[in-house]
Amino acid sequence: MKVLGLETSCDETGVAVYDTERGLLADALYSQIDIHAEYGGVVPELASRDHVRKTLPLIDQVLAQSGIDRADIDGVAYTAGPGLVGALMVGATLGRAIAAGLGVPALGVHHMEGHLLAPMLADREGGAVPEYPFVALLVSGGHTQLVRVDGLGAYSLLGESLDDAAGEAFDKTAKMLGLPYPGGPHVAKLAEQGNPSRFEFPRPMVKQGGLDFSFSGLKTHTLTTVRACEAGGALSDQDRADIARAFETAAVDTLVIKCRRALKQEGLTRLVMAGGVSANVRLRAALEVKLSKEGGEVFYPPLKLCTDNGAMIAYAGALRLAAGEADGPDAEVRPRWPMTELAAPKAAA
Repeated sequence: MKVLGLETSCDETGVAVYDTERGLLADALYSQIDIHAEYGGVVPELASRDHVRKTLPLIDQVLAQSGIDRADIDGVAYTAGPGLVGALMVGATLGRAIAAGLGVPALGVHHMEGHLLAPMLADREGGAVPEYPFVALLVSGGHTQLVRVDGLGAYSLLGESLDDAAGEAFDKTAKMLGLPYPGGPHVAKLAEQGNPSRFEFPRPMVKQGGLDFSFSGLKTHTLTTVRACEAGGALSDQDRADIARAFETAAVDTLVIKCRRALKQEGLTRLVMAGGVSANVRLRAALEVKLSKEGGEVFYPPLKLCTDNGAMIAYAGALRLAAGEADGPDAEVRPRWPMTELAAPKAAA
């Protein structure tokens, strides 16, 4: 079964073709970073307009790379939520129109389920993939969640951020330090030159137990430190690097502590990490070191599939389409959509 996947939940246009027999045939991604950078964040109307402009050319591109025609498509998967409503509507409208024209089923896919399943695509590149059950850390600009995964659609929320997501905290820290948007990769790069012992930042919500997160206090502590340094004059390059290092270390430590706690609570040894922040090198290294000492394993997608992409939507859609799911006449996009509302496909239940 060949599935066309469309990802348009925010500021990246992703298109891919996944074949249930041959794996990922092709994928392409267009990022709108340059468009939104001057505003310091995503402008929803601009994002929607650019999806309109870029999606069809990307579809033509991936079909050419796949060596197939539109008539060879057996189903279309698109991101139905969560995300920006206008951006979601672009992908949903186009995906359903293509499916209707071809006489094949369409299916709206949950964006975070796509991220959660993205590590499964590593097997086509010779990487290891996790077996169910496992704990998943979904960590991005919009989400920070710990989820127990017992199978496709069998999800139990263990903990989530009560305020800012980890990726959002990275972006806001970058803005405080005068770094470009999106800030996560720039903070991580700057942190490499930082002195790890100059500042000690708090690890929020790690002492009181539980699996929820809170990054607003860490963000506030960062701002307080920036202002304290600025009291003696403009921030030096070393000040900025030292603050970046302290922030990143605190954020990574917090995520690692919560992941280890979740695995122990659930009696599991496998951790899946997905979402944009899962590309952070220090986070990957810390989890690998800690979990390997405790008999655990950590899995994550190939780097190119950590951020939003069409491949994860095509793959997640293929699994559910192959199990008999498809949009009904009342299908709609859902800007807010708790992943716990998902269910296993009836054919897989």
